[in-house]
Amino acid sequence: MDITSQVNTAWMLTATVAVTLMLPGLALYYGGLSRTKNILNTMMIVFGGFAVTAVLWVLVGYGLTLGDSVGGAGLIGDPAGLLGIQSLLGAETPEGAVPAILIAVFQLIFAGLTVGIIGGAVEGRMKFSAWLVFSGLWALLVYFPVAHWVFAFDAADGSTQGGWIANGMHAIDFAGGTAVHMNAGVAALVLALFLGRRRGFPHVGRPGSLPIAIVGGGLLLVGWYGFNGGSSGGINDSAGVAVTNTLVAACAGLLGWLVVERIVRKAATSLGAVSGMLGGLVGITPAANSVSPMGALVIGALAGVVAFFALGLKERLGYDDALDAVAIHLLPGIFGTLAIGFLADPSSPAGARGILFGGSWGLLGTQFVATVSVFAYTFIVTALIAWLLKITMGLRVDDGTETAGLDTSLHAETAYHLDDVRS
Repeated sequence: MDITSQVNTAWMLTATVAVTLMLPGLALYYGGLSRTKNILNTMMIVFGGFAVTAVLWVLVGYGLTLGDSVGGAGLIGDPAGLLGIQSLLGAETPEGAVPAILIAVFQLIFAGLTVGIIGGAVEGRMKFSAWLVFSGLWALLVYFPVAHWVFAFDAADGSTQGGWIANGMHAIDFAGGTAVHMNAGVAALVLALFLGRRRGFPHVGRPGSLPIAIVGGGLLLVGWYGFNGGSSGGINDSAGVAVTNTLVAACAGLLGWLVVERIVRKAATSLGAVSGMLGGLVGITPAANSVSPMGALVIGALAGVVAFFALGLKERLGYDDALDAVAIHLLPGIFGTLAIGFLADPSSPAGARGILFGGSWGLLGTQFVATVSVFAYTFIVTALIAWLLKITMGLRVDDGTETAGLDTSLHAETAYHLDDVRS
C-alpha cells in the first residue's frame, strides 16, 4: 500500500470510529426523550434495528448497494460475487485508494443508523418483534435500493455502473440528505400513521431524562464529523470543507431554533437547543462539500427554523411521531437537499454553481426530482411493508402493555428503580 493510501486509510479508520459514536448517541438521544417506562425499549429499538441491518449488509446489502448495477439501469446493485463481502478480503487497493472492506464497514454504519432514526416515531407502542422484522424488510426493500441510487458511482474504468440519481442525474447528496435523513423521515411518518397515536396524545407525559438526551445529541455532533468528513473518502479538500461546514451549520441551527423559540414560546429551552443543532446537521449533510462556510451558516440556521415549525405539524395534522424524526430529519433533509440549488458555491470542492452564484435553475430541478423520487418510492414501499406486518404479526402492543410500559412488559427491566428513590 502506497503512502497516500495509508494516509487516506488512517483518516477513514478515524471517521469510522467517529461515526460509530452516533449509535450510542442516537440511543441516548431517543432514550432520554422517551417516557421513563419506555427508555430501555427505545434504546433497544436503535441497537436492534442497527444489528439486523448490519447482518443483512454483510450478507447481501453491500452488493445491493455498491455492486454493479443490474442491467446498467441504476436501480439496484448485483450481489453476485459479493455475498458475505468475502471477495473484499485481500482485494488489491489501487494507488491512493482506501481498502474496499473499510468502505464497506463505513457504509454499513450509515445503513444501520438510517434504520435507527426511524425508531424515533414508534416510542411506547410498537412490538419489538415487529420492529426487528420491519427493520430487515425495510433495509432490503428501501434503504439498499435508494442508497444504490444515491451513493453508488460509476467506476472510473467503466467496470462498475452505479445508481441513476448519482450518475444519470448527477444530483448532489454528499452524505445522505435523501438516502439517509429524508429516507428515514418518510418511513417514520408512514409507521406513525400505521401505528396510530399513543394513548392520551398529544399529552402523553414528559421526556424521561433531558440530560441524557443532550449528552446523546453531543455524541451525535461528534459522530457527524465522521459521517460528513468520512464521506470524502480520504484526506482531501472535501474532508476539510465538510468538517468545517458541519460544525458551522450545527451552531447556526442551534441559534436559529432558539431565536424563533424565544419569539414564539418566550423561552429558550435546552431541548430546543439540541433539536436545532440536529436540524442544522441534517440540513448540511447533503451540502457539506458544495457550499461555503457562509452557505453552511445559512443552511444550518434555516434548517433549525424549519425543524422548529415542523415540530407543530404532528399536532395540527394528527400523526404521532413520538420523538420527532419527521421534524428533525425529514423536512430539514429536504430543505438541505434543495438549498444546494441556490447556495452551491463553485469554489467549493463539488464545483457546482447555484442560482445565487450565477447558475441556472437546472441544478435546483435536479435536486427536486431526486427528492420527489426518493420520497415517493420510500413512502409507497414502507406503507406496503407496514401493511403486511399489520395484517400478519401485528404492529402495535396491546393496551395493557402500552399502559404499563414496554420496558417491563417486553424486556423485564426498568431504567430506574423509582421505589428505591422514594424510600
